[in-house]
Amino acid sequence: MASGRRTRTRGARETVTADVIGGTAELRPDPDRPRAWTLLVDGAPQSHVDLDDPEYLQFEYQRRLGHAVDLVQPAGRPLHVLHLGGGALTLARYVAATRSRSVQQVAEIDSELVAFVRSRLPLADGVRIRVRGGDARAVLGKVPDDWADLIVGDVFRVARTPAHLTSVEFAGEVRRVLRAGGYYAANLADGPPLTYLRGQIATLREVFPELCLTADPAVLRGKRFGNAVLIASDRELPVRELTRRAATDPHPGRVLA
Repeated sequence: MASGRRTRTRGARETVTADVIGGTAELRPDPDRPRAWTLLVDGAPQSHVDLDDPEYLQFEYQRRLGHAVDLVQPAGRPLHVLHLGGGALTLARYVAATRSRSVQQVAEIDSELVAFVRSRLPLADGVRIRVRGGDARAVLGKVPDDWADLIVGDVFRVARTPAHLTSVEFAGEVRRVLRAGGYYAANLADGPPLTYLRGQIATLREVFPELCLTADPAVLRGKRFGNAVLIASDRELPVRELTRRAATDPHPGRVLA
């Protein structure tokens, strides 16, 4: 139900909820930003959008994905980007704001979530974002060879990326769609002893010669569960600049090459 339903008041704005395929979606107003909202699904925060400032990335993992957006090509150059997983379209909005004239596709299986988000958080005029309903692997398979400068993987089911998006065969499809020098940036989640994360590094290593990982130091030390962004490419990655950016984030991160 894309129209949503109002549930309670936070200041002058109301929290809005809707039943979607993945459960109950909720848009909560940010009390510190007049036109910013946090998307939650079944109570779990998914993403944050500031309609007045789409370059603002509040969540740690989104900032780290944003660094990949910033560094895959020189600043301002338009990109072809494929997002596997849509959420509130936060990263797609960020690309559109920082790299005008970019062409973007978003694969999102939850069509009701997309309708709810777009009805409450409309995209800016002139933004070239096409949302394609369906499974991320199926959408990826329909994208032409050498189409994308950047592929962002951000698909979760019960706190983990679905298995069919973690195989060597899937990584091969990602590389097929990427242009030479492009990046694959995947948001992953794991906890001690980081078995899943190590497995994903080994899987992508079968297909890509260059990898780096950025996350909260406590996550990398296996002290707690959290998100990590794994970046893969066929060219040398800008590890020094990624390290500098991660270290100066509001929640500082560490980079491993």
